Amino acid sequence: MSKEHKKKNVFIQGAISPAFIGDSIAKHSTKTEIGAHSIFLGQVRNDILDGKEVAAIEYTAYTEMADEVFHAIREETFAKYPLTCMHMYHSIGVVAAGEISLFVFTSSRHRADALEACTYIVNRIKAEAPVWGKELFTDGSHTWKANT
Repeated sequence: MSKEHKKKNVFIQGAISPAFIGDSIAKHSTKTEIGAHSIFLGQVRNDILDGKEVAAIEYTAYTEMADEVFHAIREETFAKYPLTCMHMYHSIGVVAAGEISLFVFTSSRHRADALEACTYIVNRIKAEAPVWGKELFTDGSHTWKANT
Protein backbone atom coordinates (compact mmCIF):
# COMPACT_ATOMS: atom_id res chain seq x y z
CA MET A 1 0.00 0.00 0.00
CA SER A 2 1.38 3.39 -0.97
CA LYS A 3 1.82 6.17 1.54
CA GLU A 4 -0.67 9.02 1.73
CA HIS A 5 0.86 12.34 0.72
CA LYS A 6 0.22 15.57 2.55
CA LYS A 7 -2.65 17.64 1.14
CA LYS A 8 -1.22 20.75 -0.50
CA ASN A 9 -2.78 24.07 -1.37
CA VAL A 10 -2.80 24.32 -5.17
CA PHE A 11 -4.38 27.75 -5.51
CA ILE A 12 -2.39 30.92 -6.15
CA GLN A 13 -4.05 34.33 -6.22
CA GLY A 14 -3.62 35.85 -9.69
CA ALA A 15 -1.05 34.80 -12.27
CA ILE A 16 1.69 32.28 -11.52
CA SER A 17 4.89 34.29 -11.88
CA PRO A 18 8.00 33.25 -13.82
CA ALA A 19 9.96 33.80 -10.57
CA PHE A 20 7.74 31.28 -8.73
CA ILE A 21 8.20 28.75 -11.55
CA GLY A 22 11.96 29.31 -11.68
CA ASP A 23 12.27 29.00 -7.90
CA SER A 24 10.28 25.74 -7.97
CA ILE A 25 12.69 24.31 -10.54
CA ALA A 26 15.78 25.55 -8.67
CA LYS A 27 14.66 23.89 -5.42
CA HIS A 28 15.02 20.49 -7.09
CA SER A 29 18.73 20.80 -7.91
CA THR A 30 19.64 19.15 -4.59
CA LYS A 31 17.53 16.07 -5.40
CA THR A 32 20.20 14.27 -7.40
CA GLU A 33 18.18 11.06 -7.81
CA ILE A 34 15.97 12.95 -10.28
CA GLY A 35 16.85 12.38 -13.94
CA ALA A 36 13.94 14.19 -15.60
CA HIS A 37 11.41 16.95 -15.07
CA SER A 38 8.32 17.65 -17.10
CA ILE A 39 6.59 21.00 -16.88
CA PHE A 40 3.24 22.14 -18.23
CA LEU A 41 2.43 25.83 -18.23
CA GLY A 42 -1.11 26.84 -19.12
CA GLN A 43 -1.13 30.38 -20.49
CA VAL A 44 -4.18 32.60 -21.02
CA ARG A 45 -4.73 33.21 -24.75
CA ASN A 46 -6.13 36.39 -26.24
CA ASP A 47 -8.71 34.48 -28.28
CA ILE A 48 -11.14 36.35 -30.50
CA LEU A 49 -14.72 35.20 -29.82
CA ASP A 50 -17.58 36.70 -31.78
CA GLY A 51 -15.30 39.56 -32.76
CA LYS A 52 -14.26 40.32 -29.16
CA GLU A 53 -10.73 39.87 -27.81
CA VAL A 54 -10.08 38.09 -24.51
CA ALA A 55 -8.11 40.40 -22.19
CA ALA A 56 -8.05 38.05 -19.18
CA ILE A 57 -9.72 35.12 -17.48
CA GLU A 58 -11.16 35.36 -13.98
CA TYR A 59 -10.87 31.94 -12.30
CA THR A 60 -13.15 30.82 -9.50
CA ALA A 61 -13.39 27.47 -7.76
CA TYR A 62 -15.41 25.53 -5.28
CA THR A 63 -12.23 25.33 -3.19
CA GLU A 64 -13.32 22.75 -0.62
CA MET A 65 -14.28 20.29 -3.35
CA ALA A 66 -11.35 21.32 -5.56
CA ASP A 67 -8.88 20.58 -2.75
CA GLU A 68 -10.28 17.03 -2.55
CA VAL A 69 -10.15 16.58 -6.34
CA PHE A 70 -6.56 17.84 -6.59
CA HIS A 71 -5.55 15.60 -3.68
CA ALA A 72 -7.17 12.56 -5.35
CA ILE A 73 -5.38 13.34 -8.62
CA ARG A 74 -2.12 13.65 -6.67
CA GLU A 75 -2.56 10.34 -4.85
CA GLU A 76 -3.69 8.43 -7.94
CA THR A 77 -0.79 9.83 -10.01
CA PHE A 78 1.77 8.81 -7.37
CA ALA A 79 0.19 5.32 -7.34
CA LYS A 80 0.33 5.08 -11.16
CA TYR A 81 3.80 6.54 -11.87
CA PRO A 82 7.17 6.25 -10.07
CA LEU A 83 7.57 9.96 -9.41
CA THR A 84 10.04 11.63 -7.10
CA CYS A 85 8.08 14.90 -6.90
CA MET A 86 4.87 16.42 -8.17
CA HIS A 87 3.55 19.95 -7.94
CA MET A 88 0.27 21.42 -9.18
CA TYR A 89 -0.71 25.09 -8.99
CA HIS A 90 -3.81 26.79 -10.39
CA SER A 91 -4.66 30.47 -10.41
CA ILE A 92 -7.68 31.98 -8.70
CA GLY A 93 -8.75 35.49 -9.63
CA VAL A 94 -7.88 37.50 -12.72
CA VAL A 95 -5.06 36.35 -15.01
CA ALA A 96 -4.28 38.52 -18.05
CA ALA A 97 -3.67 37.19 -21.55
CA GLY A 98 -0.06 36.07 -21.78
CA GLU A 99 0.18 35.13 -18.09
CA ILE A 100 0.38 31.63 -16.60
CA SER A 101 -2.70 30.16 -14.87
CA LEU A 102 -1.72 26.48 -14.51
CA PHE A 103 1.66 25.04 -13.52
CA VAL A 104 2.19 21.28 -13.32
CA PHE A 105 5.67 19.99 -12.52
CA THR A 106 6.62 16.31 -12.31
CA SER A 107 9.99 14.76 -11.52
CA SER A 108 11.23 11.18 -11.79
CA ARG A 109 14.31 9.09 -12.41
CA HIS A 110 13.36 8.68 -16.10
CA ARG A 111 11.82 11.05 -18.65
CA ALA A 112 8.97 8.82 -19.83
CA ASP A 113 7.46 8.69 -16.34
CA ALA A 114 7.75 12.46 -15.84
CA LEU A 115 6.28 13.22 -19.28
CA GLU A 116 3.40 10.75 -19.06
CA ALA A 117 2.49 11.75 -15.50
CA CYS A 118 2.48 15.44 -16.38
CA THR A 119 0.09 14.88 -19.30
CA TYR A 120 -2.09 12.60 -17.16
CA ILE A 121 -2.36 15.26 -14.43
CA VAL A 122 -3.23 18.10 -16.83
CA ASN A 123 -5.93 15.99 -18.51
CA ARG A 124 -7.41 15.03 -15.13
CA ILE A 125 -7.42 18.66 -13.90
CA LYS A 126 -9.17 19.87 -17.06
CA ALA A 127 -11.78 17.08 -16.85
CA GLU A 128 -12.43 16.93 -13.10
CA ALA A 129 -11.41 20.02 -11.13
CA PRO A 130 -14.28 22.34 -10.11
CA VAL A 131 -12.51 25.43 -11.43
CA TRP A 132 -14.29 27.83 -13.78
CA GLY A 133 -13.05 30.64 -15.95
CA LYS A 134 -14.90 33.77 -16.94
CA GLU A 135 -13.39 35.27 -20.09
CA LEU A 136 -13.11 39.03 -19.73
CA PHE A 137 -13.12 40.89 -23.05
CA THR A 138 -11.34 44.13 -23.90
CA ASP A 139 -14.76 45.81 -24.38
CA GLY A 140 -15.71 45.12 -20.74
CA SER A 141 -18.12 42.24 -21.45
CA HIS A 142 -17.56 38.65 -20.33
CA THR A 143 -18.63 35.03 -20.90
CA TRP A 144 -18.06 31.77 -19.04
CA LYS A 145 -15.32 29.65 -20.62
CA ALA A 146 -15.98 26.03 -21.59
CA ASN A 147 -13.14 23.65 -20.61
CA THR A 148 -11.72 21.71 -23.56
